[in-house]
Amino acid sequence: MRFSKWLICFALVCAPFGHALYAQDQLDLAKRHALQWVDAHQASLKNAAKDIWQFAETALLEYQSAELLADMLEQEGFQVDRAVADMPTAFVAAYGSGKPVIGILAEYDALPGLSQKINTAVKEALKPGQPGHGCGHNLFGVASTGAALALKSVMQKQKLNGTVKLYGCPAEETVVGKVYMAKAGLFDDLDLCFDWHPSSKNQVSLGTSNALNNFEVTYHGKTAHGAGDPWNGRSALDAVELMNIGVNFLREHVQPTVRIHYVIPDAGQAPNVVPDYARVWYYVRDKDRQGVEHVYDRVLKIAAGAAAMTETTHEVYLITGVYNKLVNRVVAKVLYDNLNLVGAPVFTEEEQVFARELQKAFDKEQQGLATKIEELKEPEKYMGGGSTDVADVSWLVPTASLNVVCWPLDTPGHSWGIVTCTGSDIGLKGMIVAAKTIAAAGVDVLFDPDLIQKAQTEFKEKTKDFTYKAAVPQDQKPRLPIKKIP
Repeated sequence: MRFSKWLICFALVCAPFGHALYAQDQLDLAKRHALQWVDAHQASLKNAAKDIWQFAETALLEYQSAELLADMLEQEGFQVDRAVADMPTAFVAAYGSGKPVIGILAEYDALPGLSQKINTAVKEALKPGQPGHGCGHNLFGVASTGAALALKSVMQKQKLNGTVKLYGCPAEETVVGKVYMAKAGLFDDLDLCFDWHPSSKNQVSLGTSNALNNFEVTYHGKTAHGAGDPWNGRSALDAVELMNIGVNFLREHVQPTVRIHYVIPDAGQAPNVVPDYARVWYYVRDKDRQGVEHVYDRVLKIAAGAAAMTETTHEVYLITGVYNKLVNRVVAKVLYDNLNLVGAPVFTEEEQVFARELQKAFDKEQQGLATKIEELKEPEKYMGGGSTDVADVSWLVPTASLNVVCWPLDTPGHSWGIVTCTGSDIGLKGMIVAAKTIAAAGVDVLFDPDLIQKAQTEFKEKTKDFTYKAAVPQDQKPRLPIKKIP
């Protein structure tokens, strides 16, 4: 009797510990399965990335790229909802049911005019004048898809509850896709979200990004002969130039964090014809939405003033607007721990030699490819830099981003040097590391509900006085480019 009581007491005391051991054993087994799945499917993932690199489709024209990824997911049992948020190349693929709901972002748009051959340290277009993957989104979309498929395999084998959602997000380069997807409520049911981006470093960033308004101002005037009767004309180009002058004078009177840049896509057809139509395209950035809206309002007043001075009419079209990124430290730590588990990409000496040749071509220090994992830490100072529509997702759900080396250190962004790497083994190695890291991080979330609770607690504290509102009008649909027929 005493022995029986002792056994019962021993069981009660040790049960929690024994359960923890069992859970840890199951977690380790699940992670091994996820990593092995990615290894076993490396060939198909790499082929998909090479195909999307060849497609090189620009924003909202990624028909082949989106179809390839959506088909991969559908064939593996994901329910795919295509052409979401009024964008033909946007989709959401879901597997499983119930909680937790894990989001993974995928991108696949290329950049205009960056066509480049692979494995060459000399600028040489593959197809002159055509687009190229100068930001590595061919790797981005495939790695995210691979991670989602690996998680699905784990869930099947371990009979785990939960939902994995892969978001096919077009038009990141014009910061459009996720804004309209957010406006449509597509991220609202997520518990947390993973993002990644090819880079020259292996890291999980705790830094933010710049908020932005991306807009056009179009002026309408009256044509006249530039020499015979110019007094009868009202120049839309004069209005554009006066607006630009006003904005350039404004630069002295904005915060140091503000960035303003523009191009003139339409400026008239001939010097001897007073232009009755002209269009200027602007980006206004700052460290947060409030700063952007303040400067944007002043720029719009300048635009109206230019119309008044030239007796023209004008209209403003806000193409898109994004927030600054809100990083969730809990989600970031999960990604960071799993990046260390997977390890940085391992490059051959031949690849390092090529990397140094590429750096030499750009007149950069010949350091080669980074091989270490950067420490997880807050930036020493504000470094807003560029803008991304991932930021809007981060204000709706706990989100963090991973970077993995896919090109040499200091390679200029959006350049032919990145294109040559994203189609090569250098970029593909980074892609596989990203797929494994996100898959392993997803396994952690499936096994540990406390991670979601902690991430949500942090998120709610950071957003307690905030209500998300898309920068673009609620009834506005994305403006779609014309699809070219091959």
